[in-house]
Amino acid sequence: MSEQLEPLVRRSLERGVVTLTLDSPANRNALSTRLVAELTEGLAQADGDKEVRAVVLTHTGSVFCAGADLNEATSGDPASGPRNLVQLMRTIVELGKPVLAKIDGHVRAGGLGLIGACDIAVSGPKSTFAFTEVKLGLAPAVISLPLLPRLDPRAAASWYLTGAVFDSREAERIGLVTRAEADADGLAAACEEFLDSLRKASPQGLAETKHLVTADVLASFDEHRDAMIETSTRLFGSPEAQEGMRAFLERRPPSWAR
Repeated sequence: MSEQLEPLVRRSLERGVVTLTLDSPANRNALSTRLVAELTEGLAQADGDKEVRAVVLTHTGSVFCAGADLNEATSGDPASGPRNLVQLMRTIVELGKPVLAKIDGHVRAGGLGLIGACDIAVSGPKSTFAFTEVKLGLAPAVISLPLLPRLDPRAAASWYLTGAVFDSREAERIGLVTRAEADADGLAAACEEFLDSLRKASPQGLAETKHLVTADVLASFDEHRDAMIETSTRLFGSPEAQEGMRAFLERRPPSWAR
């Protein structure tokens, strides 16, 4: 009998709210094929449960999500990761229930796409953010589907192009997160405030209102999905990106660094 693997996404239910916790410390909650599949399954279960009013997406450890699993990206089908991430993000956006991201850790690259797909995002004092793709020979292509309709355009250009790290206050200013809290107690209280409001709302009201406020994001998926998947696939399979990702894994500067 094969050994049963520990789940990478843990599920709990309390007072009509399902919490899905990313718990893959070995790769900093990176978007491996298995983690994406487990998260997609958890979302589908929540969507089909009439008792569930909302979903919380959170994490264990100091990293919310490190983005793509670079070990997979340097050894497998370059189209697989972008395609799976697009489907996961769209699942979050289309879910008939609000999804709240509770973040108190580092978020990089594809992890920002998860936040962009969520309806509400609350970050704590340990949170930092960066679009690191540009440093690896990549571009934040597929994650732009939910992000660009929400972000301040000038800020998006600055943070996309530099790949620099920014904090929760800046994330709030540019529209990446709904609210930035200065301490852990404030983070917990803000999330409970949102969830208490969602618990009092009718299921039909939540579903129809979510449909209204996500219309522009879904339009972005409909119009640009195929082009963004094609761009990401081309870049992930390119020699330059393969060098960038291997350099990161080997903890050395890439060949183009000056």
